Amino acid sequence: MKMNDRQMKQAMKKMGIKQTSVPNVVEVIIRTATEETVIRNADVICVEMPGSKSYQISGTETVRSLSGEPVPEEPQFGEDDIALVMSQAGCDREKAVEALKKSGGEPAEAIISVISG
Repeated sequence: MKMNDRQMKQAMKKMGIKQTSVPNVVEVIIRTATEETVIRNADVICVEMPGSKSYQISGTETVRSLSGEPVPEEPQFGEDDIALVMSQAGCDREKAVEALKKSGGEPAEAIISVISG
């Protein structure tokens, strides 16, 4: 059963769920024991349910250690590239991702390295 936006809003209202945008957010910081993730130009949505609140955050992310130095990020590869390397080289996901890292994200080179490997 598909619901349009109006029906969805009515259903949320009946369940006591309220969704609002948080205005004028400059940045959001998520701090762990070793590093912090700073999200700038953040769009923040607050979802209030009876007894709890949750936040949805989107924006430009930077990860840095608590000393202020940027933490090197793991390269991110598209699912299409990973699937291509897996299917063409006949390998598992872990091996495909490792080959993509070594090839600088070039699927063709990653496939060749796995096959010749």
